[in-house]
Amino acid sequence: MNHTPQRYTITAALPYTNGPLHIGHLAGVYQPADIYARYQRLQNKEVAFICGSDEHGVAISMKAKKEGVSPQEIIDKYHAIIKKSFVDFGISFDNYSRTSAQIHHETASEFFKKLYEEGKFIEETTEQLYDQEAEQFLADRFVVGTCPKCGFEESYGDQCESCGTSHNATDLIAPKSAITGTKPVLKETKHWFLPLDRYESFLKEWILEGHQKDWKPNVYGQCKSWIDDGLRPRAVTRDLDWGIPVPVEGGEGKVLYVWFDAPIGYISATKEWAAREGKDWEPYWKGEDTKLLHFIGKDNIVFHCIIFPAMLKAEGTYTLPDNVPANEFLNLEGNKISTSKNWAVWLHEYLKEFPNQQDVLRYALTANAPETKDNDFTWADFQARNNSELVAIFGNFINRVTVLTQKYYDGTVPEPGPLSEVDSKTLQELRAYPAVIASSLERYRFREALQELMNVARLGNKYLADEEPWKTIKTDALRTQTVMNVALQIASALAILSEPFLPFTSEKLKKMLRIKEQKATPTWNEVSKEQALLAAGHGIGKSELLFSKIEDEQIQHQLDKLQKSKTDNEIANRVVDLQKETITFDDFTKLDLRVGEIIEAEKMPKTKKLLVLKVDTGIDVRTIVSGIAESFSPEEVIGKKVTVLVNLAPRALRGVESEGMILMTEDSNGKLVFVNPDAKGVTNGTTIN
Repeated sequence: MNHTPQRYTITAALPYTNGPLHIGHLAGVYQPADIYARYQRLQNKEVAFICGSDEHGVAISMKAKKEGVSPQEIIDKYHAIIKKSFVDFGISFDNYSRTSAQIHHETASEFFKKLYEEGKFIEETTEQLYDQEAEQFLADRFVVGTCPKCGFEESYGDQCESCGTSHNATDLIAPKSAITGTKPVLKETKHWFLPLDRYESFLKEWILEGHQKDWKPNVYGQCKSWIDDGLRPRAVTRDLDWGIPVPVEGGEGKVLYVWFDAPIGYISATKEWAAREGKDWEPYWKGEDTKLLHFIGKDNIVFHCIIFPAMLKAEGTYTLPDNVPANEFLNLEGNKISTSKNWAVWLHEYLKEFPNQQDVLRYALTANAPETKDNDFTWADFQARNNSELVAIFGNFINRVTVLTQKYYDGTVPEPGPLSEVDSKTLQELRAYPAVIASSLERYRFREALQELMNVARLGNKYLADEEPWKTIKTDALRTQTVMNVALQIASALAILSEPFLPFTSEKLKKMLRIKEQKATPTWNEVSKEQALLAAGHGIGKSELLFSKIEDEQIQHQLDKLQKSKTDNEIANRVVDLQKETITFDDFTKLDLRVGEIIEAEKMPKTKKLLVLKVDTGIDVRTIVSGIAESFSPEEVIGKKVTVLVNLAPRALRGVESEGMILMTEDSNGKLVFVNPDAKGVTNGTTIN
C-alpha cells in the first residue's frame, strides 16, 4: 500500500472459549494489537479494532464432554470470563463479538454458499479416521498421534504443538481417539475442499514478491516454506455436531471447519459493530484506503496468511491483509505455558491479586514481548521492571515534578523565563519523541517503542537532576520557574505518549495534570510542536503516586502457586501400573529376597541393554543378567548394595545363565533406580521380610 491509509481494520485472533486468558495470549496477540489500535486513534485515523470468542472449535466439544455439560454452557461461561478480562485489562476493542451470534452464522453461511455456487470448492469422498466405539469421525483434536515430521508423540490431528507443522489427522503415525483412547479405523465420508493449489501463483506473487521486505521474517519464512512445499486442497467442512451447519444440499450432519468459519468472524463482528454505530461496514473490508491487519500468534500464521487470503481472493470483493505481525511464544519461568497443567498466569486471577495494576503487567509483557523469538516471563523480572523502571524512573519523575509544583507554586504552572541552551536542547529532544515512537510502532516494534517512551521519563529525570530546582529556588526564582515549566512540559508529553502502552497510567496522569481542563487538549502530534502543552497559569491537581512498589511477599505467593500447580500436575499424571492379581500370604512367603552386593560387572557383547553382573548374595556368588546398561555403566554399579530375588528359576539370556533378579524401579522423572540402594551396615545375605 503506497498511500497513507485513513482507515484501519485491526483484528486480533479469536480466543477459544474453552478456558480463560493467560499472559501468553496477551503478549502474543492482544497487547500489541491494542497498542497499535490506540496509537492509530491518536493519529485521528478511523479504526475498527475487532475480536470475538471462537466458539465452534473441536476444543469446545472436548471440554464439554470432559465436564459433562453442553457446548453452549462452556461457551457462555468462558465468553463472559474472557470478555470481562479484556475490559478490565483495558483492551480497547471497538467490538468483541462471538461466533455463536446469529449475524456470524448468516455471514459465514453466505460466504460458503457464494463460493459453492461459483464452483470455487471441490467435492471429494475420502477416508477419514473414525472411532467405532464413540460412533463418530475424529476431526482435528479428537485424535492424537505421532507427528510425521518431528516424531512428537502427542501431536493433534490438525497441528503439532511441538514443531508447529499443520497436517491432516490421517497423516499421524499410530493415531488414537482422544475420546475413547481406541485405535480408529478409516471410513469414507464426503467433504468440500478449497483447492489452495489453484491460488499458488497468486500467493507467490502477493506474499513472496510483494511482502518480502515488510513482513516479519518468521511470518514470511513460514509462508514461503508452505508455498515451496506445494499447496494442496484444504477441507472446509467437518463431520461434527457442533458448529455452523453446512448450508447446501448434502451437508447434513456436517459443519463448517472452524478455520473456515473463525476468520469470517472478523467480518461478522465488523458488521455487528457497524450496525450498532450506524456505520457502513463495507469500507472497512472493501475500501481502497483501508489497511487490514491481523495480530496473531505464530501458530496461526498459515491460516491468516495463506488459507484466509485464498478464501478472500476466491470470494473476490474483499481487501487482502496488508500485514500479519505474528509474535512468537511466551514461556513462564523457563517452561512452556500449559493450560492443561495449569502452568500459566491467568489474567482474571492477576486482576484480582494485583488490583489497579493493569499497566504493570502491560508494561512487563511489552518490555519482554516475544517479537522475534520465544521469550520467558518470570515473576522476578516482573517485580524488577515495576520497582526499577516504572516506580524509580517514570513514577519518580512525575512525583518530583508535581510535588515541587505544589510546594513552590501552589499547583500553578509557572511562567518561564529565558530558555538556556540546556532548556532548548531538552525541549528539542522531547519534540522528537512522537516521531521516534511512531516509527517503531509503524514497524510493529513495540518493545523498541516502549523503550523510547521510557527515554522521555529518563530525559525528565536527567534534566531535573542536572538543573536542581530544589537548590535554585533559594538563589534564582526566575530560573527555577523556567526549569519547572520545562519539566511540566515533559510530564504532559508522558501523559499523552504513554496512552497506547499504559492507558490507566496515562488517564491518571492527565487527571493529575488536569490536561483536559485546558481550552484545547493537546494531542500526540502537538507534542512535536513548539507550543506549550501546559500553559503558564494552568492549575494542576494534587500529587499522587503513579506506581507502587511490589514486595517480595507478593512475588513469593505467585511462585508458590506455580509450584503447587507443578506438584498437583505431577501427582495427577503419575503413571502407576495397575494392581496385579491377588496372591495369598503363602505365595508371598515363597519369595526369597536378600541383600546382595555387586562385585563385578561388564557389558554383554552386541547388546545395548544388558549387563552381566557377579553378585554376592551371602549364600554364594552368582551371575545375574540385568537390563540396566542404558542407565548405568559397569563401573557405576560395582559395590552397590541391591535387593535380589534369589530363588527365581535360572534363565538363559544370550547364552548366559542368569540366576536371580535385581529389583529396580523408576523415580518421578522416569529414571531407573535400585530398590533399597546402598543398605550400608547390612550383611550380604540378610533376608528382606
